[in-house]
Amino acid sequence: MFPESETRTDTMSYSPIPDPKLGDRDTVNAIETLIVPRAVDLGDMEVRRALPSTQRQMVGPFIFFDQMGPAEFLTDRGIDVRPHPHINLATLTYLFEGEILHRDSLGTEQAIRPGAVNWMKAGQGIVHSERTSDEKRKQGQRLFGLQTWMALPEADEESDPEFIHHGAEDLPVFDSDGIKARLIAGEAFGERSSLRTASETLYGDIELQAGRQVPIDATYEERALYTISGEIEIAGDSFPPGQLLVLRPGDAITVRATSTARFMLFGGAPMGGPRYIWWNFVSSRPERIEAAKEEWARGRFETVPGDEAEFIPLPENIGKPRRATGGVYYP
Repeated sequence: MFPESETRTDTMSYSPIPDPKLGDRDTVNAIETLIVPRAVDLGDMEVRRALPSTQRQMVGPFIFFDQMGPAEFLTDRGIDVRPHPHINLATLTYLFEGEILHRDSLGTEQAIRPGAVNWMKAGQGIVHSERTSDEKRKQGQRLFGLQTWMALPEADEESDPEFIHHGAEDLPVFDSDGIKARLIAGEAFGERSSLRTASETLYGDIELQAGRQVPIDATYEERALYTISGEIEIAGDSFPPGQLLVLRPGDAITVRATSTARFMLFGGAPMGGPRYIWWNFVSSRPERIEAAKEEWARGRFETVPGDEAEFIPLPENIGKPRRATGGVYYP
């Protein structure tokens, strides 16, 4: 998997991670679906994929949800996600620890650090790479974070690509009495994020001290929690790190921390129709994905300035674009 001295970590663009399986714990009334992501060890970094799965394909616009790490990179090691394409989606990278250097075909070069946001709308097509900078390779670092993809509304699928960065200081934070919530997208806890998304989107990073609790309102139609650290309790049932809890629509709940805990709250309005997904391509039209495959194979996408020497070839034998009722199927 890693034939060179550098770590090859192309997992943020594609990896053959099996569909997650439903956990053994019975779901409580407030929880519609419980997903335990399948973890795959990729050498220097473990990846857990929560969405899409056989139990649930999307939550609001979120069509892909990967946990990266936590991982410890020694000196002269790092991630090298070579240039690769996306269409008809937006990516959002969010870190708890470490740094990733983003470059794209718009000419963007932007390092992302903990608490900040890299939002990249692919629209009609974009190419980007994600690597560890030379400076960080010399130092070594821990890396821990999330990468999510959002499907775009049909009217925006072929819009112009764009990249937006918000530093940690630009995002609103609610911090009071053992509850800290950074609002990445949408509106919650009396705060509104400045991140402009393509559709109604909720995304928050919530930390609770042991014994503290926080209400989760039913403001957004589709909502889910992803546990990061510690243990939380909902309606008497406890949930450890690395679980995706899809909440029932219309039900307000309360989350209590049985130990110091951290979790992500995300969701939004459902897409107006199904989405197809294949490799890095998401679209409401399978023929658009077939066209994108041909364009990448023939070198018709733009290149990434400063990162032209390498690219990820079009993968083989991963099936055709498929969909499942109400969402997508990831082959």
